[in-house]
Amino acid sequence: MTRNSLRLRLIAGGAAAILIALSVAGVALTILFERHVTRTVVDDLEVHLKQLLGGIDVGPDGRLVVARPPADPRFVDPLSGLYWQVGDDRDQLLRSRSLWDTTLSLPIDKVAPGDVHHHEALGPAGARLMIAERQVTLAIGDRSVPIRAAVAVDLARVSAAGMAFARDLVVALGLLGLVLALATSVQVTLGLRPLDALRHGIADIRSGRNRRLPSGVPAEVLPLVEEVNALLEAQEREIERSRGRAADLAHGLKTPLAALAADAGRLRERGEIKLARDIEAVGDAMSRHVDRELARARLRGESRRSDAAAVELAPLVRSLVTILSRTPAGQRIGFETRIAEEIALPLDRTDLAEVLGNLLDNATRHAKSLVRISSGPDGRSVCIEDDGDGVAPEARVAVLARGIRLDQRGEGAGLGLAIVQDVLEAYGWSLSLESSGLGGLKAVCRAAPENAMPAPIAGG
Repeated sequence: MTRNSLRLRLIAGGAAAILIALSVAGVALTILFERHVTRTVVDDLEVHLKQLLGGIDVGPDGRLVVARPPADPRFVDPLSGLYWQVGDDRDQLLRSRSLWDTTLSLPIDKVAPGDVHHHEALGPAGARLMIAERQVTLAIGDRSVPIRAAVAVDLARVSAAGMAFARDLVVALGLLGLVLALATSVQVTLGLRPLDALRHGIADIRSGRNRRLPSGVPAEVLPLVEEVNALLEAQEREIERSRGRAADLAHGLKTPLAALAADAGRLRERGEIKLARDIEAVGDAMSRHVDRELARARLRGESRRSDAAAVELAPLVRSLVTILSRTPAGQRIGFETRIAEEIALPLDRTDLAEVLGNLLDNATRHAKSLVRISSGPDGRSVCIEDDGDGVAPEARVAVLARGIRLDQRGEGAGLGLAIVQDVLEAYGWSLSLESSGLGGLKAVCRAAPENAMPAPIAGG
């Protein structure tokens, strides 16, 4: 996935959302857990406070005593974190042994009789305490004495429990985040699958395997498919009009060119050989351009939208060889065919015949005694080679680049390899010229890689 990948953006966005959500959830759960623990601690304090109040009494000397202190053993363990304290309005103060030589600093407030107040304050060694206190009235002799009783607990327990919970929660949320990230990746992949199908559908259209995108897509993608199909239809109509105009123009030039050739013939008969040759050269060049544009117009309309099945190569080659064998050049040489019967090429029959016909015609005219036609075992290449004089490497580059004739002296149509390259490029194939083992030239037609798109037709 690249930086501009939609899949990467969706997965990254989903991962960021998961991270934020889990972080917020972790903090919220930790706070809720600490509140729950705090409420539990407060409930325990109130239980201890009730036990403390139930054990307060007045001694024979009229002083306060705690006859039955709370039973929790931490109250007698110095600085254990659990404390109690009882005092009255005459500065009598009773403390649990756990307070040792300190006292609870109770806030100055008015505690209504029977109400339980809760406070947070600092205790021994600066510990943060949760304090529950209550005021009761005892009758001492003939008067009522207000008694203030308090029980406190060190909140370090709550903090420690919160930290332990947070550590366990981080592990659990981390595993949950991995599962959610994996689920997000799967969800994004499944969600983008229609776009992959759309891409393959467009590739099939470019390669000529289909003419339209399939309509069996999710409702969210269907409008795009319909628009693309409408665009393809409009493009086909425009191509048809362009083909018609190109054909009309080309056919309209045929008659003037024929008249020009006739005029050149008459000039030749009058002895004006040089002028006739110049006119014929110009007419021949114009005729080559007209023929090429006619072929290109047909290719633009047919090659990418062909619905025909693949063409069996061996029968087509045999028919072409039969035709060439009847020509003067073909009668003096032999043809060797090395093509398996099951080989078929994904090209239109007419286009393939035009490619092979041009290449076989060139090979026949240049061969001394033999022309060999072969194909690759996978049907993705076709070779036509001869035992002629061959073509120099620098001349091969010029021929392919300029589309000139291999034999400037011959009687051919003068199209060279231009139309051959146009046809092959329209189907995603390529043409290369190499040295043949027979001693002459080898023309190799190769299919593009499986994952490559057909190349567009060059030129206007």
